[in-house]
Amino acid sequence: MKISEKDVEHVARLARLTLEPADLTIMTGQMDALLGYVEKLNELDTEGVEPMAHAVPMSNAFRDDEMKPPIGIERALQNAPAAAAGCFKVPKIIE
Repeated sequence: MKISEKDVEHVARLARLTLEPADLTIMTGQMDALLGYVEKLNELDTEGVEPMAHAVPMSNAFRDDEMKPPIGIERALQNAPAAAAGCFKVPKIIE
């Protein structure tokens, strides 16, 4: 597949990039080489190869939900810069 400068201009516009004429020529060559490589990969026989999302096996890292007792007000406010009446005290931001 041969890519044209018009195609590169379209992709650049979608990516909100401004290319100088010299850069447009360079990018056209680079994108053409890249698409040529992808075409070469399409020639590979992938019969019997299972599709995958990751190169290495992945497992779910989530844990089961467990009920635990609350940490309590004292401990929750232990590292607070300021506290008042069992609550976090913050500066007023509404004028």
